[in-house]
Amino acid sequence: MAKVTKKKNLAGSVLVYVLLIGLTVLTLTPLIWMLSASLKLDKDVFSVPIQWIPADPQWSNYAKVWEKIPLLTFTFNSLKLTVLITIIQVLTSSFAAYGFAKCNFKGRNVLFLFYVATMAIPWQVYMLPQYTLMNKMHLVDTHIGYIFMQAFIPFGVFLMRQAFISIPNELLEAARIDGMSEYGIFAKIALPLSKASATTLVIFSFVTIWNDYMGPMLYFNTESKKTIQLGIKMFMGQYSTEWGLIMAVSVMALIPVFIIFLIGQKQFVQGIASSGIKG
Repeated sequence: MAKVTKKKNLAGSVLVYVLLIGLTVLTLTPLIWMLSASLKLDKDVFSVPIQWIPADPQWSNYAKVWEKIPLLTFTFNSLKLTVLITIIQVLTSSFAAYGFAKCNFKGRNVLFLFYVATMAIPWQVYMLPQYTLMNKMHLVDTHIGYIFMQAFIPFGVFLMRQAFISIPNELLEAARIDGMSEYGIFAKIALPLSKASATTLVIFSFVTIWNDYMGPMLYFNTESKKTIQLGIKMFMGQYSTEWGLIMAVSVMALIPVFIIFLIGQKQFVQGIASSGIKG
């Protein structure tokens, strides 16, 4: 009986690993194709059957993208906006989440419910009113206006609140008895104990802002203000598209996201796992 059970468990494990390997291959195939296409001439990008390893790799594609568009400016703009907004979102989300989780005030749960419910409202619904407001404030085509729009994120408040709730109130009360201020408790106890969720929020914010296309397209008109995602669009002309260069710059745009995920992947998994423990 034990042998039969062991064989069933082994078969189940093999099936799970086969499914995971299949999903991994399915997920990585577009990325591998993009990398392969970045080393091809335009006429060979969509050739059938697909030539995964180019016979004559066009490494010059990675040099041409710097000559065709001001890629250094676009990359700097993307990094500046992404880093600044990520820091601001983590700070604002953490402060708000701590208040909703550990500070008692009238209407706390109702206010939190209404705030988090805004996640269900698509950006397209308030896109035009938001643009009108920013235009009246003369913040269109400015980085500061874009930063203001992205400074608060309901998902971040929800994620950090879940982490703060899991911290025992007795620990915070002991710190208050010792004379520590509320800001000290937040900075020295609550935030360090929620490092996994904070790292998760950093990754989510970084990836979202770095990959944002619609926002910069609407608000940035001057070339010196544009981001790398808008730069990729410059290779798409009215009558022709330079697919090899598009794939090359896309691979380069993927590198920062890949690095930030590799750095925080362990904390990211822990943060996702712990975000639903207690609510």
